[in-house]
Amino acid sequence: MGAGAVILKQIVIMFIILLIGLWCSLKGLITKEGNKQLSKVALYIVNPLLIFMSYQSEYSSRLLKGLLWSFLLSGISFGVMIALSTLIISKKRPEHSLERFSAVYSNCGFIGIPLIRGIYGDEGVLYLTAYITLFNILVWTHGYITMKESRDFKSFIKAATSPSVIAVFVGLLFYLTQIRLPDILSTSFEYIKDMNTPLAMLIAGSAAAQTNVLKALKNKGLYMVCAYKLLILPIVAFALVHFLPAPHMVKMVVLIASACPVATTGTMFAIQFDKNPERCSEFFAVTTLLSGVTLPLVTMLGEMF
Repeated sequence: MGAGAVILKQIVIMFIILLIGLWCSLKGLITKEGNKQLSKVALYIVNPLLIFMSYQSEYSSRLLKGLLWSFLLSGISFGVMIALSTLIISKKRPEHSLERFSAVYSNCGFIGIPLIRGIYGDEGVLYLTAYITLFNILVWTHGYITMKESRDFKSFIKAATSPSVIAVFVGLLFYLTQIRLPDILSTSFEYIKDMNTPLAMLIAGSAAAQTNVLKALKNKGLYMVCAYKLLILPIVAFALVHFLPAPHMVKMVVLIASACPVATTGTMFAIQFDKNPERCSEFFAVTTLLSGVTLPLVTMLGEMF
């Protein structure tokens, strides 16, 4: 089965769980406040443990080399997307800050981790941690500044101490020193990390239920963000890194991570800075739905080169 078929199967599985989350929200089984609490569990417990456990493997110079390549390719990818979004999305647009942020930052944790794990296993997740690390640093610096439209050094400190970033560095330390967790602790963490996919999709489905999709479709800016986030920017970035002698899996992991739907972090920032959080929720909901079509297409395109 090719990567495109595998990713399509994985997306169908994830969307079934997402629809269950949507139904739970509509029926009041998951409230808006409850969804926030579930999000905190995913962000502060489940995701970091999944990242950390991806490093609990036998040392391999090949894996370490692949991880370093992933950091380089992820950095190039983010640089390209930030530059293009700044050039293409005019500052004259009334919601340019929301649109620029949404075009660059993807849901590489909630959507990316279960997707990459389903296709490439723990090795893929290991490479994805490089992308997630840079995402956390950039989203709390460049992303924060973009949304707030002012500079704040404290945001960098917050990024550097986020649970996902800490999990990467602790996991890397354990990997390089080959410190292995006791079986009872390892098994406990394995159970928790396996919650990632269903929990993330239930959260995404519940969030989508709060959005008026039909109203969102009337916003022309939505189509621009969808095109840039899901297709144009990831493909351009991939084209630039394609000729580098990095492992093919690393290139595909970075491509898929960058082509994931809009990050939910944008909604959080929009609430904090009074920047129309409803619009960010629309970007998230519609790109999440469209990614069921675009992600397999982008993946198949990447596999052709």
